[in-house]
Amino acid sequence: MSTTVVAIDGPAGAGKSSVAALLARRLGFTHVNTGSLYRAVALAVRRAGAAIDPVEPAFLDTLRITFEGNRLLLDGRDPGEALRSAACAADASLVAKQPAVRSFLLPVQREIAASQWIVMEGRDIGTVVFPDALVKIFLTASSLVRAQRRMAQGEVPPGATLDEVRREIERRDLQDSTRAAAPLKAAPDAVTVDNSDLSLEETVETIAAIVEAKRSKEG
Repeated sequence: MSTTVVAIDGPAGAGKSSVAALLARRLGFTHVNTGSLYRAVALAVRRAGAAIDPVEPAFLDTLRITFEGNRLLLDGRDPGEALRSAACAADASLVAKQPAVRSFLLPVQREIAASQWIVMEGRDIGTVVFPDALVKIFLTASSLVRAQRRMAQGEVPPGATLDEVRREIERRDLQDSTRAAAPLKAAPDAVTVDNSDLSLEETVETIAAIVEAKRSKEG
């Protein structure tokens, strides 16, 4: 495995995607959103009318998920906005807990970092996918702040209230942190960044300083 990785883990709604994208742009690295990988699997399952819990290993063998720069391709095509729907997010949480799906996606993730610097975000990047990542960040925020962000982004069911979204986030936290396969947790050597009171730009600045200090130390 490569050490040319900045791993950003954390719970849903902590801003990992936005932070990772801006951080990668600032550092000149490639950004990889691993959540999109699980969404891609879920989308493919639904489109095929196949079983989603559990996903059959034989079905996984038919999928081809690749990256073209920062763009995910599912069987050679960009799935676009379909990956960002609330329904796809809910399905992704179902497939993400399955060991067979995680095993299928592990080499996909590692291959991306084989020859380039990357910022990769998810929930087990620093603990499972790249345990020797150069920098490991555990990005978090309060459930209320994360719910407010989800509402602002429109990634909630129509008519959902803030309290309902907050409770769903807390349910997802519990599910992700207690699942048998690669549970959500901070790596022992990760730096925890709580951005409840930080802007997106301040969060990026904070993590960029950590990365640059580490790279300077490594020489």
